[in-house]
Amino acid sequence: MLSGYIDTPLGEAILMAEENRVVEFYFTGQRPDPGPGADRRHAPDSPVLEEAKRQIGEYFLKKRKSFSIPTDPKGTDFQRRVWEVLKEVPYGETLSYQEIAFRIGENRNYARAVASAIAQNPVMILIPCHRIIGTDGSLTGYAGGLDRKKALLELEGSLRTGDW
Repeated sequence: MLSGYIDTPLGEAILMAEENRVVEFYFTGQRPDPGPGADRRHAPDSPVLEEAKRQIGEYFLKKRKSFSIPTDPKGTDFQRRVWEVLKEVPYGETLSYQEIAFRIGENRNYARAVASAIAQNPVMILIPCHRIIGTDGSLTGYAGGLDRKKALLELEGSLRTGDW
């Protein structure tokens, strides 16, 4: 597995890839560091990591609203179903956990299970779990921290300063 670090306006993040797919993207301190063998700035043998860094940079500059980087997050079948639906939530829009449950063919009683699956998303931003909010419109948990979730929603224009 190849890994590399990327500086973002929200802090340093870690990208990890297997072959030609991103399998993890998260902020440092959120999960264990990939270790001393990880290239902290540049993984020249990984075109997918370089492309991911480029696209993520464009996203933070408001020059990109969707990603074309192949991802392959590891998870259960249920988690993967939820994560596939997250990819369909457009830039600048939000959905509730309950709406995600409906979109995967379940009823509203699955909202907690959906929230749990979203909390385990190993590929933040590229699989936009930050676009999921409470049914009452409230900001709810985000593995990268609520301040980052708020900042991402503000960047995309789906959250006005002072809303939460």
